[in-house]
Amino acid sequence: MKSICVYCGSNPGRDPAFVAAAQDVGARLAGAGVEIVYGGGQVGLMGELANAAMQAGGRVVGVIPEFLALKEIAHLDLSALYVVQSMHARKAKMAHLSDAFIALPGGIGTMEELFEIWTWGQLGQHRKPVGLLNVNGYYDDLVAFLDKMTAQDFLADDHRGSLMVSDDIDALLQAFDGYEAPPADVRLKTLQT
Repeated sequence: MKSICVYCGSNPGRDPAFVAAAQDVGARLAGAGVEIVYGGGQVGLMGELANAAMQAGGRVVGVIPEFLALKEIAHLDLSALYVVQSMHARKAKMAHLSDAFIALPGGIGTMEELFEIWTWGQLGQHRKPVGLLNVNGYYDDLVAFLDKMTAQDFLADDHRGSLMVSDDIDALLQAFDGYEAPPADVRLKTLQT
């Protein structure tokens, strides 16, 4: 993998482990020669991730909508920064630039990005791995809910399995290396009239 998109919070969160994880992911990916694509901010976990990667000599590409450039304080010391017109353009650009996707702890923006890219995979719009780095059990309740969705037949087993979850970045990256995308979910219902 040449590039990995990392979704994460524009806030640091309460647990110091979240900042440490963002820094560790940034440094490890940079050390492995993997380009980081992220939301382009210099605050919160986003800034910690980018700064750690840049300090480790990595390449970091930010993508930020114009209207958020001031709110999330666009990071101007990156390898590249794309300022786009909308959130839709941001997510599309990040997807285009990335070979895989990881979500660190974050809020509803992180969830929205994660679920959209995971859904695109389910629908066959890409065949790239998607994972959650479950720092200090942050995603435990979400994982349990996804398992409930699967048990209730709202999420197919193979698509549930396509979202890889680990509390260890090395294990997650190793799972990415062996990833084979499941068939696209093309179940269509015919409308009866």
